[in-house]
Amino acid sequence: MANKEEQIGAGQVIHAETFRDSVSTIEQSGSRKWVYPKKPKGKFTNYRDIVTFILLAIFFITPFLKINGNAMLKINIIDREFFIFGQPFYPQDFFILALGAITSLVFIILFTVIFGRIFCGWICPQTIFMEGVFRKIEFWIEGDRNKQIRLASQPWNAEKIWKKGLKWSVYVVISLIITHWMFMYIVGVEDTLKIMRGGPVEYPTNFIVMVIFTGLFYFVFAWFREQVCTLVCPYGRLQGVLIDKETVNVFYDYKRGENRAKWRKGEDRKAAGKGDCIDCNQCVVVCPTGIDIRNGQQLECINCTMCIDACDEVMIKTGLPTGLIRYATEDEIEKEEKFKFTNRMKAYSLVLLALVGVLGFLLNNRGGLEAKFIKPAGSSFYVKDGKINNTYNYTFLNKTNDDKLVTIKVIEPKHGEVIFSGNSTIALKRDKITKGTVNVSFPEKEVNQPKLIVTFGVYDSKGKLLDTFETNFEGPFKLQF
Repeated sequence: MANKEEQIGAGQVIHAETFRDSVSTIEQSGSRKWVYPKKPKGKFTNYRDIVTFILLAIFFITPFLKINGNAMLKINIIDREFFIFGQPFYPQDFFILALGAITSLVFIILFTVIFGRIFCGWICPQTIFMEGVFRKIEFWIEGDRNKQIRLASQPWNAEKIWKKGLKWSVYVVISLIITHWMFMYIVGVEDTLKIMRGGPVEYPTNFIVMVIFTGLFYFVFAWFREQVCTLVCPYGRLQGVLIDKETVNVFYDYKRGENRAKWRKGEDRKAAGKGDCIDCNQCVVVCPTGIDIRNGQQLECINCTMCIDACDEVMIKTGLPTGLIRYATEDEIEKEEKFKFTNRMKAYSLVLLALVGVLGFLLNNRGGLEAKFIKPAGSSFYVKDGKINNTYNYTFLNKTNDDKLVTIKVIEPKHGEVIFSGNSTIALKRDKITKGTVNVSFPEKEVNQPKLIVTFGVYDSKGKLLDTFETNFEGPFKLQF
């Protein structure tokens, strides 16, 4: 940055220590500096509005979608119910979910190395709700930037009380809606509606939790706002070690823009030694995090493209080429080098492909049934009709979306017999755990040691082996000579 300051002349760029060592929304005294961004408009704003609409539609529709009778997406940590694209996952599948989370993290890292914080500006729920919902309501009720500043500075008269009260009331309602929809992703639509009908008397704990989350959403979007991205979000901190000069980001072309000077109609700016930046400050007043993009890449920048639209609008009005602020790499600005897929990006891509391959293999070989055979605590063998018997409690977890009929057989050693108390065919409900008890017997001559390794097999109605389980079979202790 220092080199750039030497090139463009004194006074044209704020010194690095002025903005690098402080947050744009915090005064030198430590108090909060409220950001009143100007209402954006332009090509990228229109694109972002479309993306916002699509993502909000997905958010509000998804809880009602079902695949094979299961919720499309449900993450119930308390009851340990997990459904992703209608496929049930269980605590036994935690390693798959963990690997999926690691794969997602590597994808985000690769995405950031290539495209910077484009996720923050276009897809992040914080930005979607803040800029796509709450900020639009604020513009609708209080007006654009100048009207908001004037309203904030005036005393609490009828106009201010009415507008602030209406805005805050709408914010509370929207926060309530978001909270209830979030609950649908956790406990499901049916249970959420049941809790709503029961009210705080019947479901006091759920009611308190909903009130807390509603208050949290209201606090974030009504007051904390851009501070989430700047002070709380770990992804914003992570970008500092991921972004380099080959990363695509929103950049100000200082070579073309400096020396910046006010616009004079009919002036030959190039002959006068002036750059294309007319120092209109529109890129600053439109920024939702309150930064000046002309100072270079900064922690607060979320790549929302509002400064691009604001600058392009001014360039069009003045007859200058657009793209003074644009998506580019730092090398493209400094060295006029085109984007290239670096070795670092290739390395992350290979790691991501490897993780995706392993994850796909695990998902494909997860199996539709998980069986366990455990001896009841304190139980022992017994001898009857020349056979040694052991009792086992079985637990079957049907991971598929279909009901199944299964039976149990002893695979190893041979001559083992499974004795059922009732029907030898066991009915398994979809996505459910089935428990029961069976006895297993071996001829006395086959049991020549105190503990025998036994392998159980669980077969479907067509004779297909679904799962196996090894356990111990107890017998009498015999002296060996």
